[in-house]
Amino acid sequence: MKTPILGGAYTARSVNAADNRMVNLFPEIVPEGGKEPAFLQRCPGLRLETTVGDGPIRGLWKFGDFLYVASGGKLYRVDGNFASTELGLINGSGPVSMSDNGVQLFVACNPDAFIYDSLTGVFAQITDPDFPGAVTVGYLDGYFVFNEPNSQRFWVTSLNDGASVDPLDFASAEGNPDDVVSLMVDHREVWLFGNNTIEVWYNAGLADFPLARIDGAFMETGCLAPYSVAKLDNSVFWLGSDARGNGIVYRNQGYNAQRISTHAIEWQIQQYNVLTDAIGYSYQQDGHSFYVLTFPTAQATWVYDVATGLWHERAYWDGVQFQRHRSNCQANFAGKVVVGDWENNALMSFDPTYYYDMFAPQRWLRSWRALPTGQNTLKRTAHHSLQLDCETGSVTTVSGQAIRWYDPNPIATNNVAAGVLRASFGLSPESALFNAVFFGRKLGDVNYSGTVTSADTLSITRFATGAALPAETYNYIVGQMSYVLRSDPAYASYLYDYSPTEAAVTQPKVMLRWSDDGGHTWSNEHFAYTGPLGDYGRRVFWRRLGMTLKLRDRVYEISGSDPVKIAIMGAELTASPTNA
Repeated sequence: MKTPILGGAYTARSVNAADNRMVNLFPEIVPEGGKEPAFLQRCPGLRLETTVGDGPIRGLWKFGDFLYVASGGKLYRVDGNFASTELGLINGSGPVSMSDNGVQLFVACNPDAFIYDSLTGVFAQITDPDFPGAVTVGYLDGYFVFNEPNSQRFWVTSLNDGASVDPLDFASAEGNPDDVVSLMVDHREVWLFGNNTIEVWYNAGLADFPLARIDGAFMETGCLAPYSVAKLDNSVFWLGSDARGNGIVYRNQGYNAQRISTHAIEWQIQQYNVLTDAIGYSYQQDGHSFYVLTFPTAQATWVYDVATGLWHERAYWDGVQFQRHRSNCQANFAGKVVVGDWENNALMSFDPTYYYDMFAPQRWLRSWRALPTGQNTLKRTAHHSLQLDCETGSVTTVSGQAIRWYDPNPIATNNVAAGVLRASFGLSPESALFNAVFFGRKLGDVNYSGTVTSADTLSITRFATGAALPAETYNYIVGQMSYVLRSDPAYASYLYDYSPTEAAVTQPKVMLRWSDDGGHTWSNEHFAYTGPLGDYGRRVFWRRLGMTLKLRDRVYEISGSDPVKIAIMGAELTASPTNA
């Protein structure tokens, strides 16, 4: 019988009721002519494009031919070749909101704000004495519109001049006495998100203050997290709050709030200690429109797919457990979906054919009930075999990133014992010895072959987390760890560009385990292999899976981290009832 592996994420308050977890996988509907009505595919990996500033990446905005990046305490301009230019200092440490009017870029850092003039090249803080501070900003008909911190007021700047603010150019969202925590300009309308309510205003062309409230555009649902608001699919999405509670995710349908989260998602969200720091962004790729909602304190990322109306998790695997996804913000730039790293200075792109999160393995996972809904008769069953209906023989060689290396003066070195470093990249085109400089929390699995054959010729230089690397080095980010590669001093005068290549994995594997108590405890892992390249007829089987226990219930879980394409059409379970 077919076991219900397809679908979305739904882990209920009681895992005995539902334990359908899905991490770094999402379903795609096959409308007609398909083997099955849908299949599960792997989420795109994170390909490193460049590093900008000191990090973290606090905001991205495409303006003209450039990408503007708020990295740490500075603003940068990045060209189409991902070369960056520092523009100036900004302040704050949280997310930033940006918008442009075609000439000026407005950067809201809550409370301070900055203006970059693309014609003059001048970047400066807004010092108008009437400027009250800005949390979020949008653009409407020549005006920058922003909300004042801790207030019901929102403002417009002077026409076509973001640096100038008239002391009377503000209004209050007074449909309810809650503060405006965020705003979004969508379809030439200003959405004002309060703690408990939402109002929508438009440009009425009035003499004193140009905006006016739209009659009837008032919702008794507010916004819990200022930076959770994002535009997608001709709608606005946000994490909701009102006088009755919070933790529901909404999108608008006209001037009504439509709930899109499920009871299971809401249960997960409401377990988090902090919700107000949630960050939302949206993007589309291959016809899928995604709303990405991250809870930084809780280290969790949830993603809603408009195409299917289903949720899944995105996560970074640190070698021990899943953490929040590394992306913090998004922009469509240079033909790529570019995202910034929440912890370091990496700019990355979503690449569906790249199976790493930068250079850490991307781990995926799917758990589901063995028996379809309503077919559990509460009698023990013997599970003879499980066959995964998936694409096999799809191992591909994955190209790595270009690395530039020099030989900056080492700060400190420590010899590495033999056997500590494991296979990864082959180096040294000039028959040089190579050193590695590590920056971060741990070593990770890295090895250097080629002419580096003796561990005592390879040294590791460690820096404290947050320490500045020499300016001439080129950071090579690996999740929470970055490193630079350096040649022997004999070759210090050369600058090399090297693209390492990951060798084809001949036997990628899928790991299976199961729970016979509803999802509370789990068996050991059991492996099956998806075959070498070209073995398209390989069957992925597990046999002799035992018998269910007292609960007469079983949850299966599969996972993997090999750098291969994942496409799962279904699963076939062979089981037989017993007399027990």
